[in-house]
This record gives sequence, C-alpha cells and structure tokens, in this order.
Amino acid sequence: MALPLLLAACNTSTATPTPNAAAFPAAARPVANIVSPRWSDEDSRDKVGESVEVMDRAGVTPGMTVADIGAGEGYYTIRLAARLGTKGRVLAQDIMPEVRDKLAERVTRERLDNVSVKLGTPDNPGLPENSFDRVFLVHMYHEIESPYAFLWHLRPATRAGGRVIVVDADRPTNQHGTPPALLKCEFAAVGYKQVDYQPMPSAGGYLAAFAPSGARPDPAAIRACKE
Repeated sequence: MALPLLLAACNTSTATPTPNAAAFPAAARPVANIVSPRWSDEDSRDKVGESVEVMDRAGVTPGMTVADIGAGEGYYTIRLAARLGTKGRVLAQDIMPEVRDKLAERVTRERLDNVSVKLGTPDNPGLPENSFDRVFLVHMYHEIESPYAFLWHLRPATRAGGRVIVVDADRPTNQHGTPPALLKCEFAAVGYKQVDYQPMPSAGGYLAAFAPSGARPDPAAIRACKE
C-alpha cells in the first residue's frame, strides 16, 4: 500500500516542477562537441600520475561518496573505487547510453561492488540531494550544453563541506578547454564559490574546486558569462 500512496503523492498538482534548460540562460560561448569517451589512453595518464595527483589534491579519502560525471570509459571511476574502498561509493554517470553500457560492463567485469552506473542528461545530472563529498567533472565541462541548468541542478547534491572538482585545459571552449576566469564566473552565477585553483600540467591544465555558497538563485536571475 505504501508504494501506490507514495506515487500518488509525487503526482499531486502541488509539486514544484523541475525547471528544464529553457528556464536558464544559454551558454554565451561555444560548447565543444563530444568527440570521444576518453581524454587520453589510461597508460599514458598513469605514467604521469594524473589520477593519483587529482585525487590527492581533491582530498579524496577512503569512505567518501564521489560522483564521476562524464565518466566515459571509466578512467577515474576505476581508480576512485580503489581509493574509496569498501566503505566508499562511486556513482559513475555519462549521457551517452552506449558509453554508459560499456562502463557498466567494465564495472561488472572488474567486480567493483562499490560502483553504481547511471545515465544522465545534458542539463541535469539527476543526483540525489545531500549525497556526495566530491563531484568530479574531469575534461568534460566544456562539453556541457546547458552549463547554468546543469550546475543549478547539481548544487543540492553536495554534502556539507562537499566540493565540485573541475579538471580542464586553459584554452577556449571550442578548443576543448575552459578559461579559468570563465569557469569561475559560470559557477559564481549559479551560487558557487571557488575554494581552490591549482595549475596541473599532468592533467593537461588545472584543477579548480567549488563549494555551494548562499542561496541557489532563481533561474531567471542568472546572467550568462562571456568567454
């Protein structure tokens, strides 16, 4: 009986609808095309210690819960799973069904019991609220079609003290990077404060960390940043 009642409650007309991308300003800069589910091959990335350095700088420790958004073939998913251990959790997400399915097969094949795989959407990661210590956006921010909608929907997912970690290249978005000043502006427009910024050549550019700050703005009040 409880399940039908719950479903009925969710369908009441008094529920606040979730705003879609049309309610937010469009990106006032190019959005890069998704050209590959990988940034570089895993052996090359491991030789320069990319994942270890990123996880160290992001403060990832055993037992945390981390979302890997735009997970692709799972380079960070696999390594986060090992770092977090049996008491930690990884939610790996991608917006392309075929990529999600291949990653799910890899997770099953490698018996990663602390990893879940989910299909996201371009404007809303659909993460549960108050659930993540870290959210990773690695080499993919420049590919987000609706950055203000995406970041607005993402905000409630972080726990107190949680951080959104962005790794990207310092170059224009149409060249598969994000200028740091533009990144900071777009996050600030949706109510995030930049709490860390470090150059990171081993990962192709830099690492920036953001935390929710103040009230989440009304979508109509958000103003787009220019590159």
